[in-house]
Amino acid sequence: MRTYGLIVIGDEIMRGKRQDKHMAKFVEICAARGLHLSWVQYLGDERPRLIETLQRTLSSNDVVFSCGGIGVTPDDHTRQAAAAAANVPLELNVDAEREIRARMAEMDQPVTAARLELGTVPQGSRIIPNPFNRIPGFSYRDHHFLPGFPQMAWPMAEWVLDTYYADDFRKNAEAEAAILVWDGLEGNMLDLMRLTEADFPGIVVFSLPTFGSETVRRHVELGVRGEPSVVAQAIEVLKTGVATLGYTYDTKP
Repeated sequence: MRTYGLIVIGDEIMRGKRQDKHMAKFVEICAARGLHLSWVQYLGDERPRLIETLQRTLSSNDVVFSCGGIGVTPDDHTRQAAAAAANVPLELNVDAEREIRARMAEMDQPVTAARLELGTVPQGSRIIPNPFNRIPGFSYRDHHFLPGFPQMAWPMAEWVLDTYYADDFRKNAEAEAAILVWDGLEGNMLDLMRLTEADFPGIVVFSLPTFGSETVRRHVELGVRGEPSVVAQAIEVLKTGVATLGYTYDTKP
């Protein structure tokens, strides 16, 4: 089973000029297909660090989406960094050129060298259609480079998933169940969590404490995630265990 990662690029994110919206949306896009992100990384517009990161991710088997930095302004470095990381030259992709020329014709604008540079991508890349304005993104192996603009990036990411990775959709059925342990302390439940995870291989036991407020009682959300039939057994073990420890609980809706 392939794992999926997301890189979000831009000084505007790192310096707080804009708030990232990509991570939450990619979680949603993946979940609709029975997938999930394994990791997310935020990077500024710094070419050496982009190259270093992409060298590492290209050497993995991950499917990677990268949002941002594929334009042609001085602070856009993603295309050049991807080519350097892959150790291939940049070239004008013929399919990208076709889309750019078609878009300029629609706008009654000249096709300039700067506009064609938008189609200059690492040699061997495939284009990703852009339904918003036809200026494409590009894929190099299992890395998929998208604009930073959400209205462009999100439908383009869905197209990539549906076109290349449908075989992964819902391949591994997964369920999650949890209880709210009132006034629970994680330290007191640690042995229970470890034993449950050891007794049910393939599941993940998780805990999310809430310290409480005037309107919310202090509690720990204690749960399991994994294969559905195993989850159903493991959550019962957790229920019995927390009751033995003297805690009360409610099943999380």
